[in-house]
Amino acid sequence: MQRVSEANVTVDGRLTGAIGPGLVVLLGVGREDGEAQAVWLIDKILGLRIFEDEAGKMNVSLLETGGALLVVSQFTLYGDTRKGRRPSFDAAAPPQDARRLYEFFVDTARGRGVQVETGEFQARMRVSLVNEGPVTLICETPAP
Repeated sequence: MQRVSEANVTVDGRLTGAIGPGLVVLLGVGREDGEAQAVWLIDKILGLRIFEDEAGKMNVSLLETGGALLVVSQFTLYGDTRKGRRPSFDAAAPPQDARRLYEFFVDTARGRGVQVETGEFQARMRVSLVNEGPVTLICETPAP
């Protein structure tokens, strides 16, 4: 995830999602992931104190700022490059499972009262963002 002042995603030149201040979440879904991991991740992301307070300290959560999420599916996060020259994506969930969990993630985040914009699942996307800080964090769920 990246803390941003603004971000957007387009598919074939068509804007599919745009936010002002908030977080861009590049969401990879693994073979072992399920709804419990998605809920854990949403709660973690929304509650992380990574926005600055009046004193300039990272001490405020996305929920407290009223910021938005731009959620972009990205199976390449599961690319294993330890062997050879071509990444292996064996650990990534099959597309039908990943789509279901991606949509569950988005719907659940919206249910928490957060503005959520998205890319388009399995599309070739262009993501533009202005990273604030810069702040970029990797957030992995505990093993199922």
